[in-house]
Amino acid sequence: MIEIENVIKVYRMGKVEVRALQGVSLAIKPGEMVAIMGPSGSGKSTMMNVIGCLDAPTSGRYILEGQEVGRLGDDRLAEIRNRKIGFVFQTYNLLPRLTALGNVEVPLLYGNGRDRRRRALEALERVGLGPRAHHRPAELSGGEQQRVGIARALVKDPSILMADEPTGNLDSRSSYEIIGILQRLNREEGLTVVMVTHEPDIAAHTRRVVSMRDGRLVSDEPVREPRDALAQSVGKEGTAP
Repeated sequence: MIEIENVIKVYRMGKVEVRALQGVSLAIKPGEMVAIMGPSGSGKSTMMNVIGCLDAPTSGRYILEGQEVGRLGDDRLAEIRNRKIGFVFQTYNLLPRLTALGNVEVPLLYGNGRDRRRRALEALERVGLGPRAHHRPAELSGGEQQRVGIARALVKDPSILMADEPTGNLDSRSSYEIIGILQRLNREEGLTVVMVTHEPDIAAHTRRVVSMRDGRLVSDEPVREPRDALAQSVGKEGTAP
């Protein structure tokens, strides 16, 4: 599904060149759940931007579902993002005046109103938030707001879900609930999940961990026995979420 070959990404700030990626190669198969890890400045966020078609490599090849996209212009990249990729952010990025349902509808604003509402409600149900559809972000917990963010990413039925530090602002129980949702989407629905995290405990719930340092891929290892986030959430509270 994702093939990156010898990708280099250079940012120029005046006369200074910053090599954010230095000849990275990576392949991700359909249905994988992969964590990208690394310290600040390692290149993991740049890698996420390239995989998510938010940025184009300076050189090298990026092939997404059989199509070379590494050299496409901004308009074509935007079209591919819109059709194939859903994004989940650390800070949720919800519109405060809209309900959960309204926030999930935003990517569908140019579609039919009745169909838009149905699809948004279905996406909220997929993350267990149907009963909270008419609540605004201020009326939701952090974990519930992140569920809205996941539903918004799912509403256009992408083939890839990109999650950038999705548990970074959450307590332990809420973190396990969110990772449990991502695990279920991956295991039961076959959704490919690529997640950036700096937390080894969170990465241990994926099936594969890619580690980066100084713009290079330094390790790529399978997770032999991925942790079950739902079981951990139950353990924290004594009852299922």
